[in-house]
Order: sequence, then structure tokens, then C-alpha cells
Amino acid sequence: MAAGGLSVLFCGINPGLMTAATGHHFARPGNRFWPVLHLSGFTPRRLRPDEQEELLSYGLGITNVAARATARADELSPEEFREGGRILAEKVERLAPRWLAVAGVTAYRTAFGEPKARIGPQTRVIGTTRVWALPNPSGLNAHWTAETMAGEYARLREAAGLPEA
Repeated sequence: MAAGGLSVLFCGINPGLMTAATGHHFARPGNRFWPVLHLSGFTPRRLRPDEQEELLSYGLGITNVAARATARADELSPEEFREGGRILAEKVERLAPRWLAVAGVTAYRTAFGEPKARIGPQTRVIGTTRVWALPNPSGLNAHWTAETMAGEYARLREAAGLPEA
């Protein structure tokens, strides 16, 4: 779910099994993407996964690094991440969002060959698009709470020049 001219193109790692079954990004109930998007001020209310198309009206979109659906992201091979990074870079060049926000710093590191990358803005630019690595919103990521994630997502929103919704 992406279009040209977006402010932020969010990028998940790959579709989970629930996402693959429903066709909606971040569809697993324990995933914190939708609550965090709202808490960080990107959306005026908490959207449901089946309302993902509404993101376009806010200048936002969603895609993935890798296309293959898995139960866990660690089921993907390094080659799948690298190939996904190559395809993602081509998509970003074509669509030219202002920011690409990769939700998962480990996925970003592998997909783009930057093993020392940290959460936050990256030095990498794809065409004219700046890149930000965000914490993975999966419920399996116990290092971040919804509130601390929302703080990092809000930093991106502010850097993108978007008002709080």
C-alpha cells in the first residue's frame, strides 16, 4: 500500500501469517504498529489493520522489506533480506517518499549492509528519500514498550514536518 509523493513510507520486515491471510499490514493482534502510530501523533485515532488505506490520506504508506510470509522474521535468510533491500530501494527511488521508515533495525542492518546502524535517522539516502530505522512493533520485541516506541515514531513525525494528528 504505497503511492508516489508520500511523507513517510513505513516498511515492515515481512508479512506475518495473519497479514498474509487478511491482506492487511501488521494484522496480528499483538503487533503494536497501529497503537503506536496513533500514540505518536501520525493518526488522529487508532486505525484497524483493515483501515490501512486511510493512511494514504495522511501522506503515509506501508510496504515490506521481504515479500515471503513467515511466522517470525528470523525465518528469513540473509539473502532474502538483501534482495528485499534491493527491491525496496528500487521502489523508493520510483515513489520518492520524503522518508523511508524501516520498522526493525536488525532488518535494516541486513537489508542494506549496515551492521552498525542504530535506531533513528540514518546517513543513507535513497534518491531524495531520507531513511529512519524504527523499533520493530512486533509483540516479540520486549525491549520497547508502546510508549517508548511512540516517542521514537514521534521524533520521525516531527523530522518529517508533520503536525500531530
